[in-house]
Amino acid sequence: MTQSPLRLYLVDGSGYIFRAYHALPPLTRKSDGLPVGAVAGYCNMLYKLLADAADEHDPTHFAVVFDHSAKTFRNDLYPEYKAHRPEPPEDLRPQFAYVREATRAFSTPCVEIEGYEADDIIAAYASEAERLGGETVIVSSDKDLMQLVNDRVSLYDTMKNRKIGRAEVIEKFGVPPDKVVDVQALCGDSVDNVPGVPGIGVKTAAQLILEYGDLETLLARAGEIKQEKRRQTLIDNAEAARISRKLVELDRKTPLPAPLAELLMPKIDPARLIAFLQKMEFSTLTRRVEADFKMKAATGGGDAVISAFAPAKGTPPAAGPIDRTRYEAIFDAERLSAFVARAYDRGRLAIATLTDHSEAMRARLVGLALAVGPGEAIYIPFAHGADGLSFDDADAQRQMPLETALKIVRPALEDPSILKVAHDFKYEALVLSRLGVRIVAIDDVMLISYALDCGKGGHSLEELAQRALGHEKLKLADIRGTGKQQKAVSEVEIRRAAEYAAESADIVLRLHAQLKPRLAAEGMTSVYETLERAMPPVLLAMERNGVKIDPAVLARLSADFAARMTVCEEEAYSLAGGPFNMGSAKQVSDILFGKLQLPGARKTPTGAWSTKADILEELAAEGQPLPRALLNWRGLAKLKSTYTDSLPLSVNAATGRIHTCFALAATTTGRLSSIDPNLQNIPIRTEDGAKIREAFIAEKGNVLVSADYSQIELRLLAHIADLKAMKKAFADGVDIHAMTASEMFGVPVEGMDPMVRRRAKAINFGIIYGISAFGLANQLGIERGQAKDYISSYFQKFPGIKAYMDDTVRSARARGYVETIFGRRTYVGAINDKNPAMRGYAERQAINAPIQGAAADVIRRAMIRIPRALAEAKLSARMLLQVHDELVFEAPPGEAEATIGVVKDVMAKAPLPAVALSVSLVVDARAGRNWGEAH
Repeated sequence: MTQSPLRLYLVDGSGYIFRAYHALPPLTRKSDGLPVGAVAGYCNMLYKLLADAADEHDPTHFAVVFDHSAKTFRNDLYPEYKAHRPEPPEDLRPQFAYVREATRAFSTPCVEIEGYEADDIIAAYASEAERLGGETVIVSSDKDLMQLVNDRVSLYDTMKNRKIGRAEVIEKFGVPPDKVVDVQALCGDSVDNVPGVPGIGVKTAAQLILEYGDLETLLARAGEIKQEKRRQTLIDNAEAARISRKLVELDRKTPLPAPLAELLMPKIDPARLIAFLQKMEFSTLTRRVEADFKMKAATGGGDAVISAFAPAKGTPPAAGPIDRTRYEAIFDAERLSAFVARAYDRGRLAIATLTDHSEAMRARLVGLALAVGPGEAIYIPFAHGADGLSFDDADAQRQMPLETALKIVRPALEDPSILKVAHDFKYEALVLSRLGVRIVAIDDVMLISYALDCGKGGHSLEELAQRALGHEKLKLADIRGTGKQQKAVSEVEIRRAAEYAAESADIVLRLHAQLKPRLAAEGMTSVYETLERAMPPVLLAMERNGVKIDPAVLARLSADFAARMTVCEEEAYSLAGGPFNMGSAKQVSDILFGKLQLPGARKTPTGAWSTKADILEELAAEGQPLPRALLNWRGLAKLKSTYTDSLPLSVNAATGRIHTCFALAATTTGRLSSIDPNLQNIPIRTEDGAKIREAFIAEKGNVLVSADYSQIELRLLAHIADLKAMKKAFADGVDIHAMTASEMFGVPVEGMDPMVRRRAKAINFGIIYGISAFGLANQLGIERGQAKDYISSYFQKFPGIKAYMDDTVRSARARGYVETIFGRRTYVGAINDKNPAMRGYAERQAINAPIQGAAADVIRRAMIRIPRALAEAKLSARMLLQVHDELVFEAPPGEAEATIGVVKDVMAKAPLPAVALSVSLVVDARAGRNWGEAH
């Protein structure tokens, strides 16, 4: 099996548009007079380029890159950047959208991203291809792109049929490509309004850079220049030169709008292309395309112009019904190699592992399923019966050695030209990474579904198969024989295992074909690409890092909690008139509502009295001591069972650390959750919660660093609802809770009673979560009527909040969903429910989701950027945990301050460039020997 090297063609789409516009006389569509000259020229140029590129270079990847908008990050750096550029001609403006439509009609990847120029995107893709050992041809003659030229990157001027390499760049600029930005910084650019240094042209700039090495050295030694006028000009304009360099240097770290693996060489769909050309009334090109495809059909696709750039990659065969009998278990290397070869032809490969444990760090890989098309799936067994158990099926004795299977499959998994598709990629990648396999170029159907349909239902493979495909997927329990329900996966009979695992891979590929196109159609591509797709590798690293605990601290806490529970029990027995089982809901309810006849009894659907926390809280608020004792006992019991007793059992024997599992698609707001163990619910503001955090410690020779957003949800609320008073308070550094208390209760901020501030704080945070008068009364220990008056007064003092809440609910009723400022959607289907309780819950969810979801989006963006920022700063800190608005790192003591500086900077700027908040984000960070000390 041979593997094609990565060869990427990147077309400067914006440059192509203007070239096409000026290449042809003005043309209009006869039917309605629409200007179409640029579109016609563009289609002819792209069609020829696709054929020529395929004939000469056999590219594996191809994309057209466009400028998204006029304003970019360079305008923030220098507002006059491109300020003098004339507006596009009137007859060109309406053609921009049709050029993009034309690109899609050619089945060609079309990429752009807000806030970045096409040149930056091209630089990022070229750098990524180079990192992967590939080569890039940039279809453009733009001098700004010449700085990218090297042994693996060249430019191609289609108008002159001229390749631009290192020699051509030196001919134009007088310096090698890596010095071009320094020369441009000195020369400036009148077209883009880059200032440069007055009086210095390309020739002089090249001489200076060659003599001094680079711009900074030149500016530092400008005083040595003998020519007085040139010396003074450089000294006077040093800062302009530095700014100019930042303006002309391309950003190679620009976020990729789509993974490189998706930019496959187009396979033209003739029906789709011809339909577009006919709509645009391009009769000559229509006839040409029809003739080319007829030639291809007549010759079997031999040497026809179209066949050269229409490889088999791209579109899988049409999906038929799911038939488990078609799946097969593969036992020999030759057949496996033949199957994997089809992945190279198709350009995609779905994967699904079968393991003996739900926690990836502990799981043993039992088998691997692969799919290349609907119904085209296999299962590779290599660890069945490893514990000596026998099988009735003779296949159990014919398994493939793991090393053999990996040798064949690994190249495809690590090849960026093949798109890997999985469900919950993080789990699959973590299992395989423990075998030394690093999967690249991935799509996760779970996260695609989460971006598209958050709030509409679950995102497990079983639920997606039912909801999207109308198929009832096999469950793990279904593939175990009678009487084996509790036994390990290694006892699963291979035939049924093949059906289960191969079906998973098959379903994953079918889901991908159905869900992925919806991202662009529904405007959710950015959400998936920037908030979802980049997260699994980040979390995978965090899960592998794990966190260390001190079992002795937990043991002492466990004993303390047990002693305090005994005190609660004795108090409760005294109040109840005798001992009872405080963990038994029936015994508790019999005593509260039977023996003591306390008010507020409510029945469960089974007819029993409910003893839920809200009922006990209500009774405790009314002064009933027994419910309060019960609540105290329950709180201690939960901390003891969930944390102090259980955490030591979660320590991985091999690493000596706890490896929690982060769930990306488990909430309706984008918040992460964690399981095995759950570290998200350790109380943050209680004394007992702080004690538990002290049990999380740094590895010997290190410290823990905690970085926490300060009041991020209130800050986002101030931005989203445009609350001027709150925004001013944040800008002035005023205590927001004290300010709220002052506004509501008419008391001065100076010398304020802490209890008054506490009430305002409870309201500030409670409003975000749609707190009720009952809930606020419980929190503050006040009467429900008084709590209701507080909320009413709050809305009077801050009408903008009430307006935001009302507008959000109205919008949710009309659209069925709400959005964060980053575009994440949460569907609230019950917003129009006839049941008042269901409707009320949905309204509270609609109010909260845009705020809590935006906070989740912000910290996701920070988490994605932090690893690279730490690496660039040459810091060895490792990110370990994410808990709500807090990130925890482990670092050497000598790097703690530098780590804090980098992390705080990234977190504070996380919304940019997507959203410019009108309120600054504040991050509190410090280091300590344990989590409690750092927090």
